[in-house]
Amino acid sequence: MYAEERQQAMARLVTERRRLSVAALAEEYAVTTETVRRDLSVLERAGLVRRVHGGAVPASALASVESELDERAGTHTAAKERIARAAVAQLPPDGSTVIIDAGSTTARLATAIPTDLRLSVHTHAVPVAARLVSLPRVDLHLLPGRVRRTTQAAVGADTVAALGLLRADVVFLGTNGLEAEHGLSTPDSDEAGTKRAIVAAARRVVVLTDSSKIGAAAPVRFARLDEVDCLVTDDGIEDGVRRHLEELGIEVVVA
Repeated sequence: MYAEERQQAMARLVTERRRLSVAALAEEYAVTTETVRRDLSVLERAGLVRRVHGGAVPASALASVESELDERAGTHTAAKERIARAAVAQLPPDGSTVIIDAGSTTARLATAIPTDLRLSVHTHAVPVAARLVSLPRVDLHLLPGRVRRTTQAAVGADTVAALGLLRADVVFLGTNGLEAEHGLSTPDSDEAGTKRAIVAAARRVVVLTDSSKIGAAAPVRFARLDEVDCLVTDDGIEDGVRRHLEELGIEVVVA
């Protein structure tokens, strides 16, 4: 088999199986791992696959283009509503402190918080703050920083510094991608820095994401999977993926 034929076959196989390791590809095509890595580099430059740690995924699996918040809010709406309602059970007891990240699903959680629950809530997301400001028992803190139009959330050095002073009982985190090797990821480095600081401030990390994000990887990682305590998602999650996450010690709640 010529190199070009092998590379085309590799691209088709990665697309079919969604993820393949370098070792598996080397065995499949009876070549060395060094040859596979060279082939994957060629395919990545052609935009056919994306290399991840230890292997490759289809280019289509990557959430590399950041969509506007309003656009994202209008997608997978039924699943996001179910996820938000299920996430209410993850709220800590009366008098606790929480941090709510930016995102279309986390904003729905803000709407679902019971009106009789007394919480101190910190957020860098303007839409989340707007939904919480009328709750009589919520002590609301809006974090400082530069507000990005795309996500309507504060980011930057001031945001990270403010988060560095906090310790929250639970944080509710959104993500653009959740992938076994790459972890949790987002397209923007400033967003990633803020999310990283949110994770660092948490005693318990709860991730809210619809199943379309699972298996996707955006360019900038902000957390490893072993930093996640609980994932709340919809019933589109694959059984094998769910078992793998639970083996890692992550509580998986299917809404």
